[in-house]
Amino acid sequence: MLHALETTPALGLPPLPRRAGRPKHKAQRGRRGVATIVLCLRFGKYPIVFARGLFSHGDIEVPDFEPTSDVHSGGVSMYLRNTGPLVALALATFALLLLGLAPLGTYLEWWRYGFGLYRLMPMSGGIATAAVMLSIVTLGVGRSQLRRPKLAMLVLALALGVALAYLPAHYALRRTHLPAIHDISTDTDNPPTFSAVLVARAAEAANSVDERSPELAALQKAAYPDLRPLIPAVPVGQAFQRALDVAREMPGWTIVASDAGSGRIEASQQSRWFRFTDDIVIRVAASDGGSRIDVRSVSRHGRSDYGVNAARIAAFLDRLRFRLR
Repeated sequence: MLHALETTPALGLPPLPRRAGRPKHKAQRGRRGVATIVLCLRFGKYPIVFARGLFSHGDIEVPDFEPTSDVHSGGVSMYLRNTGPLVALALATFALLLLGLAPLGTYLEWWRYGFGLYRLMPMSGGIATAAVMLSIVTLGVGRSQLRRPKLAMLVLALALGVALAYLPAHYALRRTHLPAIHDISTDTDNPPTFSAVLVARAAEAANSVDERSPELAALQKAAYPDLRPLIPAVPVGQAFQRALDVAREMPGWTIVASDAGSGRIEASQQSRWFRFTDDIVIRVAASDGGSRIDVRSVSRHGRSDYGVNAARIAAFLDRLRFRLR
């Protein structure tokens, strides 16, 4: 054993020095020394001492060994290479599961839409961000030593995490830059009224379409100053028919009712993700030298529409303006 301890360079440690003045031959010793074994474990090329030998009357002094920062960094690097790819992919997968459960649970009535929209979606984004950060750190620390399967796992976790973190961040950013309103109209003083969709709205306990706060018009004009009625130089009957044709062509719109006599068209549209329903009413009336077309779009649930209603009205008016040329 003493010979093995003296030849410690094989374990990565410097040679163990002899204590000065001690005899080398076993017969010359008064009493045999008692020692513990020096245990070493390698992390890469760095040995770490787990137990230091203690000698009362032996021949060897074991030098002190203090782990350096290189030892610790080598251990962290190895840990990241071994577990980082799997953990990052697991986090990204869990974030995807939460993002899918958010609208599914709302649709199946497991919870109200607010829990899925304002709790599960942000949670999914936070977990996805953690997956992205872990993927980047692991790639930065040990990319050159990663094998292809683990490298592929990291790339997949990184791509999936970025996509999943973007969606909640996008909606959160829009919510901070847009007013918390969900009733948009080209005529804020005398908005078009609903009739045919009122029964469906009442069945869902939807937002009221009659109670418009005094500051709503000011908030809308500040956020969407270009949203105005369309005033074409065409007769009312022709304008109504063109408006009805365009409404039927709008993606996702379902025509609920149309009345040429009153000049009113009502429609509904469901969102793709949470299946939120918004209602649209179009009013075509006579105006000096032609007709005037106003559009109103109202969400059934929620306070903020994230700009969806204004974008819907603008898209409809752009198409109708082109058809009326």
